Amino acid sequence: MKNKNEWDLSVLTKVNFSQKRKKIALEHDKFIKKWQKRSDWLEDPAVLRKALDEFENLIRFYNNGAEEGYYYWLKSEIDENNSEVKAKNNQITDFALDLSNKLQFFELRLARLPQNLRSKFIKSSDLKPYKHFLERLFAQSDYLLSDQEEKLLRLKEQTSNSNWTKMTSGFLSAESAKVLLENGKYSVKSFSEISGLISSKNKKVRNGAAKAFNQILEKNIKVGENELNSILANKKVDDELRGLKRPDLARHLSDDIDSSVVDSMVQVVSDNFSLSQKYYKLKAQLLKVKKLKYHERSVLIGKVEIKYSYNDSKKLLQGVLAELDSEFVAIFNDFDQSGFIDVYPKSGKRSGAFCVSESLSNPTFIMLNHNDKLNDVLTLAHEVGHGINNELMRQKQNALNFGTPLSTAEVASTFFEDFILKALSQEVDDETRLGLIMEKLNQDVSTIFRQTALYLFEKELHQQFRAKGYLSSVEIGQLFQKHMSAYMGDSVEQSKGSENWWLYWSHIRAFFYVYSYVSGLLISKSLQGQVSKDKGFIEDVKYFLSAGLSESPRDIFNNLGIDIHNKLFWKKGIDEVEVLLKEAQKLSKKLNKI
Repeated sequence: MKNKNEWDLSVLTKVNFSQKRKKIALEHDKFIKKWQKRSDWLEDPAVLRKALDEFENLIRFYNNGAEEGYYYWLKSEIDENNSEVKAKNNQITDFALDLSNKLQFFELRLARLPQNLRSKFIKSSDLKPYKHFLERLFAQSDYLLSDQEEKLLRLKEQTSNSNWTKMTSGFLSAESAKVLLENGKYSVKSFSEISGLISSKNKKVRNGAAKAFNQILEKNIKVGENELNSILANKKVDDELRGLKRPDLARHLSDDIDSSVVDSMVQVVSDNFSLSQKYYKLKAQLLKVKKLKYHERSVLIGKVEIKYSYNDSKKLLQGVLAELDSEFVAIFNDFDQSGFIDVYPKSGKRSGAFCVSESLSNPTFIMLNHNDKLNDVLTLAHEVGHGINNELMRQKQNALNFGTPLSTAEVASTFFEDFILKALSQEVDDETRLGLIMEKLNQDVSTIFRQTALYLFEKELHQQFRAKGYLSSVEIGQLFQKHMSAYMGDSVEQSKGSENWWLYWSHIRAFFYVYSYVSGLLISKSLQGQVSKDKGFIEDVKYFLSAGLSESPRDIFNNLGIDIHNKLFWKKGIDEVEVLLKEAQKLSKKLNKI
């Protein structure tokens, strides 16, 4: 009998990989030969419908190496040290990439259609199932260059961006220092290990780790100065060539979201920085200090030592899901009983957790590293939330609409995670509840307010660079502290050395990525609030989770009667954080902590 706590990948091995690979190559070749030299599909909606149906079928059943590609990728995640699996994974990846490159002509030629044909295709009833797929292509195509220019931009990407960022991260990861441990002994630790010690509950340990951390950053600051200026210059050149009027527009286009929506959300969050400031004031009071040092922002409060076995976690999640909707719990039970969840850590298995659904024709798989800790319950809910999102999309969408834009990707996961937190809070004593709430608030503040401050830092960073032509590490540090101080307030000091913390922050190299954390969590919290008031609203949530890429986030919410351009929508999400903060303040007084 198979162990249901490990992945059962037999559903992927029912096909003969060798025969399927030949079939994949044959189907790609057949599609390319049929459509590459023709132009009628670029003129006639009825012909384009036939081409898109065949393209959708190709993506559904034969994309990314199909079952073989999925199988060896999953195997490589749970057996990282297996050289045979790595070799097989690399082989099928190269095979799939070669076919993908040959297939690129189809989307590129569609994207470059003139405006009159775009309008014709968007309005065509024949093309209704692919309407938003075409809209996404057309939106980004306005900024495409010639084939030769696009090739040149891709070729210079590695030397003008990737190599620079790899250099900085490589220098930092190679650093180490001797630091004090909780056992009272000193030990040499790597940069990433030192980073983990900064949030230690032991004050001497975290202060010593912060000192070593700051020294490493200061040692590498000039490298970071040159690196950041170089990639800012490269971004400026790319934006100018494409005619992008603002540095964050490329991100918004790729994420299928209007810039005005992001602007509205960022404005609402920054207008409510007083909430994150109140959180840090409460944390300072609980730690019995007048001000938190910069590196103490994430120190845990209280003791959260209760343990949950995987079976306990399952029962809790099943109860929460059943309360929300019977279909949710049925989907989770199917994951669990079908061997689609790999639960426990083991030798060779990668760390962390994820949920993946490679294609419409293959099932969702979830990976955990469950250690019976309380946070593992939240992780289970988070990944199952993604899984429920996948399965609801699978019921409604074609292969070209199967997926979520980055702007809403984290909605499902955080939606279910927060309901689990509420259920957990009802099962523990006040001391543990306070620790739970403060940890959740730490996550919410870091995700919503800190990332918004970072987004604003990025915007001003690009603006100042484009005005001045070069920024010193001192100027970058001053700008960084300005925006960090704005959301932290007077209860967190901008400690000496903290001006350099931008150096290791990888997300500012993935330009303007961070807004998506904010939008995902705020949308989730707004939907939670609606469901708490009206259980029937869960049907609207299911519609949202099943929509995938079939419509823009704006249109999906319009169908729910919600205007994401309206600042009140984003404020509802922030109100949910405020409710949690008030509960923490009330508990702190009840327990005589403040």
